Amino acid sequence: MSAISLRGVSKSWDSARAVNDVSFEAAAGRFVVLLGPSGCGKSTTLRLIAGLDDVSSGQVLIGGSDVTGLPPAQRGISMVFQSYALFPHLSVAENIVFGLKVRKIDAADRARRLARVADLLGLEKLLERKPSQLSGGQQQRVALGRAIIAEAPVCLMDEPLSNLDAQLRQEMRREIRALQRKLGITMVYVTHDQTEAMTMADQVILLRDGRIEQDGTPEELYNRPATAFTARFVGTPPMNVVSLPGHTKAGQLLGVRPEDIHIGAEGLAAEVESIEYLGADSIVACRAGAETLTVRVARAASYAAGTAVKLSWNPDATHAFDAATGLRCS
Repeated sequence: MSAISLRGVSKSWDSARAVNDVSFEAAAGRFVVLLGPSGCGKSTTLRLIAGLDDVSSGQVLIGGSDVTGLPPAQRGISMVFQSYALFPHLSVAENIVFGLKVRKIDAADRARRLARVADLLGLEKLLERKPSQLSGGQQQRVALGRAIIAEAPVCLMDEPLSNLDAQLRQEMRREIRALQRKLGITMVYVTHDQTEAMTMADQVILLRDGRIEQDGTPEELYNRPATAFTARFVGTPPMNVVSLPGHTKAGQLLGVRPEDIHIGAEGLAAEVESIEYLGADSIVACRAGAETLTVRVARAASYAAGTAVKLSWNPDATHAFDAATGLRCS
């Protein structure tokens, strides 16, 4: 049985349609990421699952039950928002158990759950502090604790790490993923950051203009993108999707990953435009006619801007997309 199932879900405001006929299944215990650029409908989709917004059409099922018309409190979910939304006048412990007190859970059960959550998140020594006395990462752990203590089988997260610096985001990604695996809960996580999606997810649902562009594992989206949009969105740097007569059939676009292109003595004539040195590797942007292709090379690149080079790739590493529709051809 799927933990979450959306069947033809749409959401409109007046003439604007934010979510358009979205359907997917999220199996129990899976880490599912809703990925896409700003305005693609990912946060709205999450709010429809949570019941914070009403669907215009379609069905939302949680644990096999139709919850489309139910309020959030009756859906068996917990939620973590982009804003930590902690009560500044309450201690860490009081913030974490606040929802349990509202639901009139008895004191002994609250204490048991609080001890477990504090141990899971390493908050034991911070329980008496106020939010203003915590770092950003610690505040995020408190927000996580408030969701986990509900012991709901489904947890929804709306860009929870966007307020943290890069290093802390990386640490929290590992912690959240490890926590989800340890608890065995189903987690639906919204982000515009494809690195978060690729490193955390069991299942990635890539959205574009309110519709699902591709639904699959991170490996499927990376190795076999269903559309040119997916190819360009997933990967750092993204796949080169270019028009190169002689390398694809008429009406098609060529797709090739930067790491699959080689600079050597033979191949497509190009000129180096720029180089980004990243330490372990470098990204070399090369101009070939009207197109620019990025190439990933090991360590520091020894090419200067303006250098003439030749680019080659294994035909087995290429992808073809229809130039008109963007759909995968092979």
